[in-house]
Parts: sequence; C-alpha cells; structure tokens
Amino acid sequence: MTKIEFNTLVMRQASSLKVYALHFTHDSDDANDLVQDTLLKAITYYNKFKEGTNLKGWLYTIMKNTFINNYRRFVKISSMVTKTDEISSSQLSYSAMNNGGEQKFIMDDIKKALNSLQKEYYIPFTMYFEGYKYHEIADHLEIPIGTVKTRIHVARKLLKKDLKAYDNKGFNPQAEIAA
Repeated sequence: MTKIEFNTLVMRQASSLKVYALHFTHDSDDANDLVQDTLLKAITYYNKFKEGTNLKGWLYTIMKNTFINNYRRFVKISSMVTKTDEISSSQLSYSAMNNGGEQKFIMDDIKKALNSLQKEYYIPFTMYFEGYKYHEIADHLEIPIGTVKTRIHVARKLLKKDLKAYDNKGFNPQAEIAA
C-alpha cells in the first residue's frame, strides 16, 4: 500500500475517531486536538502499520496512548505549579527580585546543552521527555530497549554536567524544560 493510499484510509476514519475522542475529553475542541494528534502520529508512523491489521483498532490504540501521555504530562506540569489565591510575602519578594531575563538565559543554556548532545542521545532523550515509553522509542528507532535506556541515562549525565552551574541555585532543569 502506498503512503497516499494509507493517508486516504486514515483520513476517512477522522469522524469515527472524533466520537471516540469525545469519550476521553468530554470537550469538542480537545477532542479535535486529540484526533489531529492521532492522525498526525498515524501518518508519521505509517511504516509501523502492518497490512492486514485492523486500521481502526490501530488508530484507537494510538489515540488512547496519546490521550494517556498528554494526561500524564498535564498532571506532571500541574503538580509543579502552585495554585493559591493568596501570594505570600516571600513569593512576592521572590517575584519582584527575579524577572524573565534570568529565565531566558537559563532556557538558552538548556537549549544549548540539548543541542550539544549527539543525535544518538538527543533523539531518545527528547522522545522520553515528550512522554514516549522506552519500548515505543526502541520500536521507533529500531534499537534494543537496553540501548534506549543507556542513551537516555548518558544524555541525562551530559546535561547535568553541562548545566552544573545551576546546581546550587535550587534550579530544576526538568521544570525549566517543561515550562
């Protein structure tokens, strides 16, 4: 099956995917976003689809996994944000003393450190950070799962070394990258 034929078959499933997405999101706009993410992943990874497999089932699995990964990412980000109605004086003074300029320099350093990683470490690390599981990364890169774990571990060590200047400032690179 050619990529164009595959894309046509996938796009025909959009309306049934929307109904399925509404079961997860309970919101029309979020459902549309989920369908779009699902279609994009399906088209991107069309070479992983095996002919004879139930296309609709394959798409539903992609959608379910995408929703779960997005939910986990949302929970992780939400847990880092303090949600209070009142601002304490210590938070106010911290806010007044620190402006966006420092954060920009930090983000520039993070981007520089990430870009300095070799491709073999950068790709698995960023995929893992985006919420992909080890086995999904291994399948995508067509390498053993142990190699994926090792490369992610090495990438973390290299990033920690490159961002060592921020160790004593209570800096959390994971929170900064997520922001």
